[in-house]
Amino acid sequence: MRILVLHGPNLNLLGRREPHIYGKETLAEINAKLEALAGELDAELAIVQSNHEGVLIDTLHANMDKADGAIVNPGGITHYGVPLHDAIAAMPFPVVEVHLSNIDAREAWRSHSMISPVVDGTIQGLGWRSYTAALRAVIEIARDQKGR
Repeated sequence: MRILVLHGPNLNLLGRREPHIYGKETLAEINAKLEALAGELDAELAIVQSNHEGVLIDTLHANMDKADGAIVNPGGITHYGVPLHDAIAAMPFPVVEVHLSNIDAREAWRSHSMISPVVDGTIQGLGWRSYTAALRAVIEIARDQKGR
């Protein structure tokens, strides 16, 4: 089972950027937690962080026939990312959207996601646990779709 993990803009600053909102864990620490859980769940991760929407889209395209699922934290692209929306809509595998904070409880403009309409679900507001919950969910969905 191969799962993509896509981290969007500014997530490379986790642990330093507004830790009262996003937590004190660094992206490396979150990725380590995901890798450990993936090992327990017999899954392989391909992890990419980019501050550029095109890199995230290119990663999806390159893995369209290789991945079994994806979790995506689009960061600020969440609110305007039509190209990322379209790329996710074209994927033949389940995708779960992730947010560390509860975007619905923040500024009004943050509650609009261009990504939510094309994903299987959204997990938010649980800090780094949003990622581990999403990994469990996407693996279960992918296995159900494959009849395993």
